[in-house]
Amino acid sequence: MRKIRHRLESGERWWAAEFVLRTLGVALLGAFAALWRVVVRMVGHMPPHQGTPAEFAVAALAFVCLTSGLALLFEGPGLFRLLPMPPRALLM
Repeated sequence: MRKIRHRLESGERWWAAEFVLRTLGVALLGAFAALWRVVVRMVGHMPPHQGTPAEFAVAALAFVCLTSGLALLFEGPGLFRLLPMPPRALLM
């Protein structure tokens, strides 16, 4: 596990990580599409009540799936690359 993490942090290209992480991104976008259909169905007509916590949770989960899926699909393993700290940030 440590070797895999080191490869991801160093930014070294690795086809298995590219495939797995980008496939996970596509799967999350698929989950978003399914959740979005549920959200649209829930708010497509005026309900006789205020929004419930469950409805809010479905919408929040759809948002998390969208943002995570797009990040993994576009960046892939580049999300886990270590970046140097700027010197001004080390003064704190």
